[in-house]
Amino acid sequence: MKKELLFMGPPASGKGTQTNRLSKEMGLPHIDTGSLLRAAIKNETESGLIAKSYIDKGQLVPLEIVAKVIKERLMEADCQKGFILDGFPRSLEQAVALDEIRKEIDAKSDVDFKVINFEIPEGILLERIVNRVSCPKCGEIYNKKFTPPKQDGICDKCGAELTQRKDDTEEVAKSRFETYHRETEPLVKFYNERKELIALDAEGSSDEIYQRIKEIV
Repeated sequence: MKKELLFMGPPASGKGTQTNRLSKEMGLPHIDTGSLLRAAIKNETESGLIAKSYIDKGQLVPLEIVAKVIKERLMEADCQKGFILDGFPRSLEQAVALDEIRKEIDAKSDVDFKVINFEIPEGILLERIVNRVSCPKCGEIYNKKFTPPKQDGICDKCGAELTQRKDDTEEVAKSRFETYHRETEPLVKFYNERKELIALDAEGSSDEIYQRIKEIV
């Protein structure tokens, strides 16, 4: 049976870390919209060039272009047994577009489709964001409160000085949460009414959360 997993979750919920880990263990491609668009632009595909023209003007890439890029990716050979979709859809309009894509690519397949929604208190997410620091050299990520480096401000792995993103502030984080709730709550209702949504308790250690995901999928 073809396994299609769609993950939703607020900023800093740990969704990216968990989906990447699951992708490696299950042998299913991890597909996120941002990476797909960047690859299309880099490879100068027709869709990529159109997307770039919008991005260069600071405009949102139209849904039909995003949907086309995703459809092309989901039709590739490595997606025949399934895929893990991260970051799409983000609106009801996008969810309808995904339905149309899946109708076409799954016409002859028996599919197990699940939507997994990361649920975690906003206060914890805020602490994750405002205390997050990373290594500009090796990319290692720390949290000054939950997972601090052994030496304050210094990366354990390579010894470089840790930095914090300019947008990792309480004000920016709260704005991102507002946007997420506005866009996502209709999606939660949409998939819940179709009995495709599974709520995931995303509070706890990374291993604890991953174990819960494995029990679901």
